[in-house]
Amino acid sequence: MWPLYAAGFTTAFGAHGIAANLGASDPDAVTSLLVLGGLLALYDGAEVLLKPVFGTLADRVGARPVLLGGLVAFAAASALYVAAAHTGWLWAARLGQGAAASAFSPAASALVSRLSPAARQGRAFGGYGFSKSVGYTLGPLLGGLLVRAGGLRLLFGVLAVLGAGVACWAWAAVPAVPPLPKARQTVLDLARRLADPVFLVPTAALAGATAALSVGVGFLPVSGRAAGLGPVATGAAVSVLAACAAVVQPRAGRALDAGRLRTRTGLGAGLLLAAAGLACAMLPGLPGVLLAAALTGTGTGLITPLGFAALAAGTPPERLGQTMGAAELGRELGDAGGPLLVAGVASAATLAYGYAALAVLLALGPVLALAGRHRPHARKAGPA
Repeated sequence: MWPLYAAGFTTAFGAHGIAANLGASDPDAVTSLLVLGGLLALYDGAEVLLKPVFGTLADRVGARPVLLGGLVAFAAASALYVAAAHTGWLWAARLGQGAAASAFSPAASALVSRLSPAARQGRAFGGYGFSKSVGYTLGPLLGGLLVRAGGLRLLFGVLAVLGAGVACWAWAAVPAVPPLPKARQTVLDLARRLADPVFLVPTAALAGATAALSVGVGFLPVSGRAAGLGPVATGAAVSVLAACAAVVQPRAGRALDAGRLRTRTGLGAGLLLAAAGLACAMLPGLPGVLLAAALTGTGTGLITPLGFAALAAGTPPERLGQTMGAAELGRELGDAGGPLLVAGVASAATLAYGYAALAVLLALGPVLALAGRHRPHARKAGPA
């Protein structure tokens, strides 16, 4: 299982390590905010388009070859920028990294499920989520140190070595998991399965958690600076968010496996905690920022392993790659949609209203679910 956790760390470290340091790394490569936005969108856009495709491919040919191919491609794309003489190759390298992550990320999720007993799915996904949280936490910090020491190419070089190393580890340690026989699936069958609440509920919760996490990482430093806090304090707040998410995920997974936590209850509680964290971000000063970080991180950490375990439990084993790819697409949409919503509302009003808008949206999910459970059933009409 550890090579799969290392693959999760690789995609998270690569995504945030580069994204957090592009703007301050190479003025010849990143010449304007428009160029910076394009480079950031290139990676995410590749993931949005390709994760469902590679997830389906993993079901067809087996998840292990897709995992290994994606890791090798990630290493090659990273090495491309190291070897290139022109900074224009940064675009090709970033696109290649995003496409490669689109392959090995859903394949790793599918293998985590296939290689774990049904009674330990929560713990397995808790460990996988923990490894990704560590990558998200260390990416900006270690990436910044590497860029300061040797520029952006050193960071890409380290990612090339990391991708190749994890690929070798996975090749040696991850067993072959052959694709399972499956019945023919039409587009209508796929649409019905993806519209089923068994898929929609955990995917929507995962998208909400990712939206809250992305907003916390992107906008809490803005709130901190507006309150007169320095970069150390605002950086510590973001670290608190990531650390809470990392600590909670394995515990949530173990609680699910032990029967101490139900999926529906945990997902609802996680969304409410994330909404409460965004509400606390509206409070002035350091206490509001730290409370927001702690609650948002705890909420997202609670949702992630429960959501993926629920998807694994509700999906036929032969369709796991397709389901994980589609769920990852939902997370990517949350990752982009959350900041867009907050920024849009903030531009029309203030950042506090932006936080409030996303908090209300997150809280609506469990509130509507609770209302639906307690809604009285309509009586059947008696005979005329």
